[in-house]
Amino acid sequence: MGLNTRILVLAAALPVIAAACGGETVTGDGGDGEAEPTITVGMALDVGGLGDKSFNDAANRGLQQAISEGVVAEADVELLEANQTGSNRDENITTLADQGVDLIVGVGFAFSEHVAEIAPDYPNVNFAIVDGFATTINADATNIADLTFKEHEGSFLVGAAAGLKTEAQVVGFLGGQEGTGLIEKFQAGYEAGVAATCPDCEVLVEYIGDSTQAFVDPTKGEALSEKMYDGGADVVYHASGQSGLGLFKEAVEQGPDAIAIGVDSDQFLTANAEEQAHIMTSMLKRVDTAVYEAISQVAAGSFQSGFQVFGLAEEGVDYADSNPELLTEDIQAELDAFKEQIISGEITVPEEPA
Repeated sequence: MGLNTRILVLAAALPVIAAACGGETVTGDGGDGEAEPTITVGMALDVGGLGDKSFNDAANRGLQQAISEGVVAEADVELLEANQTGSNRDENITTLADQGVDLIVGVGFAFSEHVAEIAPDYPNVNFAIVDGFATTINADATNIADLTFKEHEGSFLVGAAAGLKTEAQVVGFLGGQEGTGLIEKFQAGYEAGVAATCPDCEVLVEYIGDSTQAFVDPTKGEALSEKMYDGGADVVYHASGQSGLGLFKEAVEQGPDAIAIGVDSDQFLTANAEEQAHIMTSMLKRVDTAVYEAISQVAAGSFQSGFQVFGLAEEGVDYADSNPELLTEDIQAELDAFKEQIISGEITVPEEPA
């Protein structure tokens, strides 16, 4: 979409008593004596935008929840999409900051450097970055929250599922952008989970590219998935955003024995009927939970700056169970046991590939 495309998010707002970002509780009155939300929220999406059926859509669900629960009014929300190359990310953030909104949510680590640079110039604006690292650049900022996740913990669970399900003892991992350390966390957890249930399994690994464009290339995602399936894998897990839609397409082409694992959202729910037959599970990265929490904090006047980490214990990651025909009850029972061991500390999941 165009540089300054703005999408008004439509949802019904319920009356609520909210708080200003400075912490003072206030009550709006729409003329009928009922309280109304008083905060303003801007969201800047990364490449892929709405409809990626993954990362950006997950963030939007958190925003939609805040609207539907009356934490923020629909009229006080602005959503900006990045263009296909992401070259307008920084401008979108600055546009929202110039409007003086109470909270800006940047959906993706690529927003971090610009937010770290401009946040001191907008002391009355709070910034929350999904997968962010802005506070490692600007440690003195009190208006930046980096919303991070223990992707390796959730990936361990779906890796364990792959190890239990594979008959070929060869599985695959399709990564998006290589070299940032983020997607490598998914890979590390997945490989550890596979090893826990199938010590003799081989894990094939392919990355789509070394820029954020790697998350919006389903054609290459399909080609690399084909390479892994043809290389002997019968289960492939992707952490590649919109590019992972190519995995599901290729699984259908490969035939009934090809299994795929989604990421971020429960991708079984947004797949077509043919693809659903191949999607065993998805690693749930609860970006919606993190976004909703950030909006709620600002509404309550209790914005928390710095790193906020969402793992299994915080219900920030998990696995989807929408396809019990592939993810059978016995597999789910084993995954739930692993989950408890990770939460208790009995299992420590690596964050870097071996």
